Parts: sequence; C-alpha cells; structure tokens
Amino acid sequence: MFIQTEQTPNPATLKFIPGETVLENGTMFFENRDDASVSPLAQVLFDIDGVSAVFLGADFITVENDKVGWDELKPAILGTIMEHYTAGLPVVTGEAKSEVADDDADPEIVAQINELLDTRVRPAVARDGGDITYHGFRDGIVYLRMQGACSGCPSSTATLKYGIQNLLKHYIPEVESVEPVE
Repeated sequence: MFIQTEQTPNPATLKFIPGETVLENGTMFFENRDDASVSPLAQVLFDIDGVSAVFLGADFITVENDKVGWDELKPAILGTIMEHYTAGLPVVTGEAKSEVADDDADPEIVAQINELLDTRVRPAVARDGGDITYHGFRDGIVYLRMQGACSGCPSSTATLKYGIQNLLKHYIPEVESVEPVE
C-alpha cells in the first residue's frame, strides 16, 4: 500500500491519501478521541501524540497536528493508516452524531443553500483536505462550519466572507451574510 501525502493551505494539517475508499458517503470530523467512538481508524490516530483532529473524506484523511512539526508525526500517522488498512479493519462502525441545527428556515432556501454548497463549495474545499457543513439559516445569516484542513486555516475567514458569502448572496437574495460556527 502506498499512501500519498499533500500539504494543505493550513500548516497545522496534512492530507493523507491511502488509495482506498475512506468513506462511502459524506464526511466525518473528530476533534478528540471521545468524538471518534464510531471510527476505529480515528481512535488509533488520536493515540499518536500530537494529533489534535481527524477528518475523514471520501478518499482522504486529514490530520491536524498541535505540535507544528511534521517530521516525527508524519511517519507515525503513515504507519498507523497502513496497519489499519492492511489488517482489514473498518474505518467507521457507526454514524457520527449530526450537528446540523434544525431551524425554522424556509426549506426551499435551505435546499438552495445546500445545493450551492454541494456543487460549488465542497469540491473546492475537499481538494484542500477539508469540508464545510451547514448549521442553520436565521435572519438572513447562514451558519457554516469549516472542517478538516479548513478548520483553523488562516484563510478560512476570507473563504467564508469573500468566497462563500458572495456566492450565496448572488444566487439567493435572502442571504445577507455568512458566519462561522465553532
């Protein structure tokens, strides 16, 4: 098994591409070992000193490092991912809890927001090792959460305000602004 790595715009994250399917559907983001109870792979990655978050995409794994240096951490992560896949263990054994707020927004507007996110935004942020999730629409404000490499990225505020906000406002007049959810 050959696992490729790619740098992301966020220097605290690294994207690992195992050449195998990671998730069949959707994405999962774990900020600690307890949150990762549905993912045996994420749990063993959290056992590595320095791993502070794990993001699972369709064909990649993004790992956040709270120690800054990748020289020692990268080989340990590569070995852990390789051992996991070689042993034939599942990446996930259940579904992560949903964090999407159930708001009173117009379902048609919410559907338009999600369609634009799915078709225009998510593919771009996935290339950088991340994802963006919808968390509500109230009083003209769309609430989104950046995940994976996009979480904590120095350019995430600009992405939200100048990229995503402008896109949503252009296509959906009811949208006035976009705000991050932590």
